Amino acid sequence: MDVFARTFLPAAAENGIALQTISRHMPIFRRCVGTGDAAILVTRCTRPDRPAHGEYLLLLTYRRLVVTRQTRLLHRLRLHLNTDLRHLRDVTWHPDPRLPAIELVATAIDGIRERFLIRAGHSRQVWQLDALLTQVFRTPSRAPGDTASAGGTPVGRSFT
Repeated sequence: MDVFARTFLPAAAENGIALQTISRHMPIFRRCVGTGDAAILVTRCTRPDRPAHGEYLLLLTYRRLVVTRQTRLLHRLRLHLNTDLRHLRDVTWHPDPRLPAIELVATAIDGIRERFLIRAGHSRQVWQLDALLTQVFRTPSRAPGDTASAGGTPVGRSFT
């Protein structure tokens, strides 16, 4: 079993994602992520600017951000975003323990500003997500031989 397979299932289970959902999205994730990449976050998310576009599933590794979308009507799966973290610019996240949720915002390589709202079960989980995003986007990349900062510049966190 490769690193991705060993880390993907526990990361998805930690956020309560059903096995049926995982198995539907897995082929897309497999095409986008290398076998040596560890999944550090697998969670459902929404687009606050486009709530009617269906459900999204976000996968974050130390190298990539992959987001898939399932349409509401026909439940078709589509790849929404597949990018190396080095290609993201202006990465920010906004923890809000009152909702509880955290909004992740980044500019993709094509210049499109992406916004994702990640709901948490409780306010403590919001701060765990905040710490995880800080670790991924503010520390040097963990890719072997890669000395560039993960996530590009600038990155930061703001509070709502």
